[in-house]
Amino acid sequence: MDKVELEQLLKRHHRDAFLWAYQICNYNDDDGKEVLQMTYLKIAEGRAVFRDKSEFKTWLFSIIRNTAMDYLKKRVFFDDLDTIEEKFQEVEKIDTDPINYRDLLQRLSNRQQQVLLLAFYHDMTLAQIADVTNLHIGTVRTHYERGKIAVKALIINEKK
Repeated sequence: MDKVELEQLLKRHHRDAFLWAYQICNYNDDDGKEVLQMTYLKIAEGRAVFRDKSEFKTWLFSIIRNTAMDYLKKRVFFDDLDTIEEKFQEVEKIDTDPINYRDLLQRLSNRQQQVLLLAFYHDMTLAQIADVTNLHIGTVRTHYERGKIAVKALIINEKK
């Protein structure tokens, strides 16, 4: 694949790639941007090369996931007291939506979150999800089914 084709594919998938980076970084906009930037840098420097063994989007999402995991492991989180106080004030201001789906997803295990996000928000098949997450297809199916059951139970509990 030449540089022009690669650039076109990256542009075509940029929105979905950012959304995935944003989701995998716990919905932190700055971290999502940083991870996506690091991913593009890996690709530009040739440290990640597309070899046509899967779909381009699947390959790109796996690079983003691996980059995010490395980035988040190395990152140290320190919140100053002002930030913590602002967060409490924001929580008080939030309108009480009957169901906060983002909150429900965050209550699931990381694997279940990733599988459900890739399946429902990024329209990936379970086989593609297995490629992105480096899991066996059976494991992906298990996380998919258990995640759906858990979300259903959480929704039922929220409605009570």
